[in-house]
Amino acid sequence: MLIAALTLGTLTAVALHARGSATLGAADLGALRFTLLQAGASALLSVALAIPVARALARRSFIGRRLLIALMGAPFILPVVVAILGLVAVFGRSGWINVALITFGLPRVSIYGFQGVLLGNVFFNLPLAARLILQGWQTIPAEHFRLAASLEFAPADTFRIIEWPMLRAIVPGALLAIFLICLTSFAIALTLGGGPAATTVELAIYQAFRFDFDLTRAALLAAIQFALCAAATLASLKLSLPIATSGGLDRPVERRDAGAIALRIQDATALTLGALFLFLPLASVGLSGIGALPGLPMAVWLAALRSLGVAVVATGLTGLIALALGLSRSRGGSRLIELAGMTPLAASPLVLGTGLFLIINPLADPAALALPLTALTNAAMAMPFALRALLPALDQIEATQGRLADSLGLPLWARLRLVVLPRLRRPLGFALGLSAALSMGDLGVIAIFAGPHSATLPLQIYRLMGAYRMEDASGAALLLLIISLALFWFFDRGVGGDAKA
Repeated sequence: MLIAALTLGTLTAVALHARGSATLGAADLGALRFTLLQAGASALLSVALAIPVARALARRSFIGRRLLIALMGAPFILPVVVAILGLVAVFGRSGWINVALITFGLPRVSIYGFQGVLLGNVFFNLPLAARLILQGWQTIPAEHFRLAASLEFAPADTFRIIEWPMLRAIVPGALLAIFLICLTSFAIALTLGGGPAATTVELAIYQAFRFDFDLTRAALLAAIQFALCAAATLASLKLSLPIATSGGLDRPVERRDAGAIALRIQDATALTLGALFLFLPLASVGLSGIGALPGLPMAVWLAALRSLGVAVVATGLTGLIALALGLSRSRGGSRLIELAGMTPLAASPLVLGTGLFLIINPLADPAALALPLTALTNAAMAMPFALRALLPALDQIEATQGRLADSLGLPLWARLRLVVLPRLRRPLGFALGLSAALSMGDLGVIAIFAGPHSATLPLQIYRLMGAYRMEDASGAALLLLIISLALFWFFDRGVGGDAKA
């Protein structure tokens, strides 16, 4: 299988190359410590802040609640470089927060270093944690809260007896999932790290390639990164607890324990601060970039075309391979097929890029293949998400329509055209849109392979930021945001449409 061969083949190349004489220096050990520290702190802070937000969403009904929950999924498809520019505009040296602090005679705060990496990780992962924990709250039957009200439970009793067991089951899995994501936060560390003291393992791999061209050291660091990701994945499987709740009657939840004024203020504060934290950076990108958009240099538009081409190719590969794997799996294939498609979760884009470089470098110029390799890697990294979206729908189609299609002797193309694709439009559109948006905003493999004239739009934005051309960088970021959201909408609505799932 292409995806398994790509992932395992590149990891094998990394492992073989890491057998050289390279050893971890003081800087590498420092990067390892910082990686674990920032990932652990980011996961703890994201989940701690997400609990009151999720609790407020679970026990309050208000106009715009569904829209707010839906928008909390936006950071997942948001290009990282765009979000970073927004965070700089709000929290940077001349940002809104520091302007307010200076006005009141208070010292500035710095967005760079450990606190900057922490801020960036929390921005992306707080919404994810809130959605995961909110799902846990929604599994608690309404009858539990009705019984608590009839027994005149105080809010503290309701939390201790009903809500705490759910949190104890949900929070470990959410913590480990976010920890795993933060282990591979390359773009955030690259732009907000601010120096050697805030270097992650991912960033050390990049530096070993781009600045030192020390392939053996890069391979050793990539092997360490893979081991960290694999350990975090195994831990998440071991420590996640099942939710122990009894079934309910699916009645609407009535939270009579949440009527106190103090609790209303608490929930309103959590929702307001959470919404402002998430949406102010996006608003700042729009406000600062709209004026610069018409005057962007030609290099930015060319980079946008490269990114668009990479995203379209990666999306096509993701759709074709995910559909083939999903059909094979749903029609009685081995679970090894599904496992093959999920293998990219065990690696990061930079680890895959390291392996590809080691394989290709003796045979050809990797820079000449920068864009095709970036598209291939982006397709691989989007594969697990696409499979997760397609498999439940494919299993349902096979269970309800498979026997009839078999009895009619439908050939493969007719089966796809008449049975599968009409019922798969919505999840397929979502999977394609997600793949396109993730590929459009990727700043991973291209950072290793790109030459002077093969930069994608995220890399071009990073270069503009490095040259302190912040106005052009803001305009390019707004362009990237517009294209990413347009691609997601095009596939999600154009392919998915209003089809019944």
